[in-house]
Amino acid sequence: MNLYNEYIKEIEERKGQGLHPKPIDSADLLNEIIAQIKDTNNANRQDCLKFFIYNTLPGTTPAAGAKAKFLKEIILGQEAVAEITPTFAFELLSHMKGGPSIEVLLDLALGNDSNIANQAAEVLKTQVYLYDADMARIKEAFENGNAVAKNILESYAKAEFFTKLPEIAEEIKVVTFIAGEGDISTDLLSPGNQAHSRSDRELHGKCMITPQAQEEIKALQAQHPDKSVMLIAEKGTMGVGSSRMSGVNNVALWTGKQASPYVPFVNFAPIVGGTNGISPIFLTTVDVTGGIGIDLKNWVKKTDANGELVRDENGEPILEQVYSVATGTVLTINTKTKKLYNGDKELIDISRSFTPQKMEFIKAGGSYAIVFGKKLQTFAAKTLGIEAPLVYAPSKEIHNEGQGLTAVEKIFNKNAVGTLSKNVLHAGSDVRVTVNIVGSQDTTGLMTAQELESMAATVISPIVDAAYQSGCHTASVWDKKAQANIPKLMKFMNDFGLITARDPKGVYHAMTDVIHKVLNDITVDEWAIIIGGDSHTRMSKGVAFGADSGTVALALATGEASMPIPQSVKVTFKGSMPDYMDFRDVVHATQAQMLHQFGGENVFQGRIIEVHIGTLTADQAFTFTDWTAEMKAKASICISEDETLIESLEIAKGRIQIMIDKGMDNKNHVLQGLIDKANQRIAEIRSGEKPALRPDANAKYYAEVVVDLDQIAEPMIADPDVNNKDVSKRYTHDTIRPLSFYGGDKKVDLGFIGSCMVHKGDMKILAQMLKNIEKQQGKVEFKAPLVVAPPTYNIVDELKAEGDWEVLQKYSGFEFDDNAPKAVARTEYENMLYLERPGCNLCMGNQEKASKGDTVMATSTRLFQGRVVEDTAEKKGESLLSSTPVVVLSTILGRTPSIEEYKKAVEGINLTKFAPSHKLLVG
Repeated sequence: MNLYNEYIKEIEERKGQGLHPKPIDSADLLNEIIAQIKDTNNANRQDCLKFFIYNTLPGTTPAAGAKAKFLKEIILGQEAVAEITPTFAFELLSHMKGGPSIEVLLDLALGNDSNIANQAAEVLKTQVYLYDADMARIKEAFENGNAVAKNILESYAKAEFFTKLPEIAEEIKVVTFIAGEGDISTDLLSPGNQAHSRSDRELHGKCMITPQAQEEIKALQAQHPDKSVMLIAEKGTMGVGSSRMSGVNNVALWTGKQASPYVPFVNFAPIVGGTNGISPIFLTTVDVTGGIGIDLKNWVKKTDANGELVRDENGEPILEQVYSVATGTVLTINTKTKKLYNGDKELIDISRSFTPQKMEFIKAGGSYAIVFGKKLQTFAAKTLGIEAPLVYAPSKEIHNEGQGLTAVEKIFNKNAVGTLSKNVLHAGSDVRVTVNIVGSQDTTGLMTAQELESMAATVISPIVDAAYQSGCHTASVWDKKAQANIPKLMKFMNDFGLITARDPKGVYHAMTDVIHKVLNDITVDEWAIIIGGDSHTRMSKGVAFGADSGTVALALATGEASMPIPQSVKVTFKGSMPDYMDFRDVVHATQAQMLHQFGGENVFQGRIIEVHIGTLTADQAFTFTDWTAEMKAKASICISEDETLIESLEIAKGRIQIMIDKGMDNKNHVLQGLIDKANQRIAEIRSGEKPALRPDANAKYYAEVVVDLDQIAEPMIADPDVNNKDVSKRYTHDTIRPLSFYGGDKKVDLGFIGSCMVHKGDMKILAQMLKNIEKQQGKVEFKAPLVVAPPTYNIVDELKAEGDWEVLQKYSGFEFDDNAPKAVARTEYENMLYLERPGCNLCMGNQEKASKGDTVMATSTRLFQGRVVEDTAEKKGESLLSSTPVVVLSTILGRTPSIEEYKKAVEGINLTKFAPSHKLLVG
């Protein structure tokens, strides 16, 4: 009983942390527990019964297999356990969510004992997580005249697993809790520096917001035991930033309902709200958990008697309160009238939170059950030879006669499945689409694996062209946490059918490349739909959606995703860039000019940015599409010229071939298949058979933004504005300032060049600038540390071949060594150049950070509080985001440069240039 004794020891250790026993996923441990249950004189028997009944993970975990097997033996009378009757055994099987439990239930339902078969059939009628092999068994039995199989199919065809669920309560009482003022990042709900604990839900739950906030939530629950606590982003958007299922899991853990009495720490039905609504990615995760997300609109922009905006001394619109949601306010959500009330007073219409589809998610306890339920009903009706009755709300299908299609409307129409209308569909239509490329990253991957186990999935859907599991978020430090988690993750995903960054067999060299760069390379069709477990899944080919770990799992298991076709905002360019400007400045200026053109309204939020970039290859264009996460867009699409797209596909082919040469392809030759698809796409474009994707000339957009390049006269910096008197305007990514704002004297404590925002050209700019500085000053001397993390090994290899890596080595004081990776996070930096291992590094903030209170100048994407740098009691840490040349010069000077210093430093350097296309990029 060695494993059991180790488990008891672990339980004692967890008690010291205020934690309960960790849920069991090991079959070996559970078998030791089962052996002690069978021994009626065993001193540990009562504890073992509790562990078996209440603390074993369901789905396809090894432990679930052992549990299902023992329950089957009890039902068949092969084993007798006084505390677990056959009836109770069936109940336990009903909570195990597919996989081994379904196999056991089918064995019993299709067996010879009619009494047992009927009991098993009644349980099966409540289950939805059935896969092809399960359905094939039922179909075969039905065709062989099995009456029980027919009975099960008839129930499935009527979708009784859904229709017999309790109806949603007409009134839901909530008590409010203001989680923060301004935008609330998922980093507040699930901090990146605690990513290692995400798969241990109880432990990870302790990092949500602050211990004080957790105590306040518990006090509200004690004061209002009949009400749900609603977490609110006051004067902001809830759940901006990274796509973290763990964020919603933590909210559900503290404020939701337990999904099953026999499965610990898995809760559902969280309720969240935001003055400006819920971030699109976060709202998806709310749907996954059967929760409710509300756009409160409790503050509005103040207007004068003439309807004009009233502004403060800084020109910012002044907000006025419409109604209060202060912590402790009791509100009523009416799901019938779809309105929010304070007592009898109606506050706001919330019908967008209660669409027919969302009502189904809430009733079923999450969106997965609806997706699987629909497929199961369709299968059953087809097997019985009948038409499936209309149970689920019909998908909304919008067709506007005579109206053309935006790029995303074209992609969704091409990939749509199960639509009823023969007409093309426009924005607002609810569509089920096939997914071509799926990405899972390493700090959420363990949760994706858990989700796959919970939905009983064992192999990737054949619909998916390719899927990749990254190792980039844990690349900086190969510490004990990474060593414990990552190999296990890589083996699971490799066995499931993904291409993995690390080889579980150790044959090929570990590849810690930033996931978004890899997904951008393996996307070989601009008509593709990509789903990735990170908010920066924003490919510059196809349309890509950042998603939570659950949605990623669903895409891997089914090859499908469901969502409304989003509205689009068209972005075009005019004018020309000065020679001393970098494309990163155009990206920031786009956001600033958009906000100016629309009076501070972010028209990008929740929509597709269709950017007519035309002349930039996918590598360079990704700098724009990547930043659209910070623009709060749902996704983005690049419209390219034919030759530009061909060049991008050729680059992608070369990089995929390198992955093949390293030995990363699998038995299904997935990577070779991508090269074949790229060749086919290139041939279609060259022949004129199918030119590069274009929107129709008469497509309809929510808004159109024209970016004037002539207005961009100096580098543009995204500033967290940490000392803004209005707390809600801090850390928003919306404050874009010209370099001259800082007067050439703002101290910079550390520089960072890396993350998904940079490409090979940025590394070459760095090398060129260092050579220039040495030529001008006689030496290169850093007055602040400069941390450099190339996004991919491919880029490092290309820089080595072209001579630039040698330049960087010359000026560096540290260079990564794959044979001796760092085992401890760096806490102090010297004034020198650090050449770090490819990966996310400082941008993620889960392993290494800048010193507390530092002012960081970085090329990365995130400026949220505590992400890259934490505060001290005396000074707020701040992460300013800018182009590569600004970062380099800031670390040489130890301060922000003046515009004159900047222009001199970039003389003769080949910055990333952009000229608008002269072609009309419409179909």
